[in-house]
Parts: sequence; structure tokens; C-alpha cells
Amino acid sequence: MGRLIELEATGPRKLEPDDIDDEKGDVAVCQCGLSDSFPFCDGSHRRTRDEADGEIYVYEDGERRVLEELETADE
Repeated sequence: MGRLIELEATGPRKLEPDDIDDEKGDVAVCQCGLSDSFPFCDGSHRRTRDEADGEIYVYEDGERRVLEELETADE
């Protein structure tokens, strides 16, 4: 499975000590690209549990769809 993610940042986010949640005590960094509090995990990855191998998904406006064809700038 794959996921099409658009990111607008032009550099890395350095985590600081004040990024640690006083209640949770830890920091989880998003690896799915769907978090509303990116680069931090908010549990959005749970929506990807039933993604099928060999498919590319696009998540827009809270909806998921399978991308039928992926075109790149080189094509």
C-alpha cells in the first residue's frame, strides 16, 4: 500500500524539550502523513489499517479514495 501525501515545509522540524506533553510524557512523530498536528502523531494512522497492498491512497477532506493512476512531472 502507498499513500500520496503533500507537504509544504521546506525543512526539518527540530523537537524541543517543551514539545513533550506534560500529561502524556512522550512525543510520537507522525509517520503516516495524516496527522492534523503534524509532525506529531494524533492517532490518524488508525484510518490506514485496512489499506491493501499494491494500492495508492489519497486522503482528502476526511475521505479516502484509491488513486487509479499516478502521474509524475517526469512523465
